[in-house]
Amino acid sequence: MLVEKPIGVIDSGVGGLTVVSELIRQLPKEEIIYIGDTDRCPYGPRPVEEVRKYTWEMIDYLLKHEIKMLVIACNTATAVVLEEAKERLSIPVIGVIHPGTIAALKVTQNDHVGVIGTEGTINSGAYFRELTKISSNVKVESLACPALVPLVEKGMFSGEEAKRIIEASLRPILQTPIDSLILGCTHYPLLAPVIQEIAGEGIEIISSGDETAREVSALLYFENLLFTGERPEPNYLFYTTGPIDTFEKIARDWLSIDDITVKRTDLLSVIKEKGM
Repeated sequence: MLVEKPIGVIDSGVGGLTVVSELIRQLPKEEIIYIGDTDRCPYGPRPVEEVRKYTWEMIDYLLKHEIKMLVIACNTATAVVLEEAKERLSIPVIGVIHPGTIAALKVTQNDHVGVIGTEGTINSGAYFRELTKISSNVKVESLACPALVPLVEKGMFSGEEAKRIIEASLRPILQTPIDSLILGCTHYPLLAPVIQEIAGEGIEIISSGDETAREVSALLYFENLLFTGERPEPNYLFYTTGPIDTFEKIARDWLSIDDITVKRTDLLSVIKEKGM
């Protein structure tokens, strides 16, 4: 039965684990299969067509595992592929941009929202469009922070060097009157404590993971795909296109799961099958 199948999650690297963490917390009975394209991360600086190609390679890979829902946990991939995926796939598809905007609009007091993300996400204007579509009063400050994703992929979540890089990256947007800051890349919540320290108490830091998990839960319920039965323990399976050791350590620390299964894939089987 489809309801018993896993939720599929894709990301350009380890950042989507921040969404997985919330999915596990809010939907503890659901099984999850994840793929992070760490070998080709980051997606932000890449041309749109390259992002589209890589994203569809991951989607096709997960479809072979008979997923019941797809979560595009990469902001850049969401901006490029979300609408196309919704049209082409027969299963529910959700991205992380809309949930992030909803979360920000809930907390802003002065209607002045900041967004940081990769070059691809910021240049797409996706957050600006989504925010202004929902609220005509909101003012949006956007800033690309390309130096942050490499920090996360290296596991550098704290320390003086990380703080120096994050501080330099955020300086322009912190000079504006924002009262909330959307972490418009799912890698960034792994740096949230340092970002909050630099931003100060007057700025609310917004991660899309919590709101994304809520939308996943609501959509599964609406589509009659929410698993409500009994199972000994849900299975979580993680694939990476890069080194297993680094991915496994970050996943174990972030998800607080001791028994975690991480496998390496190069996606070549899917590429060959589809003649890419």
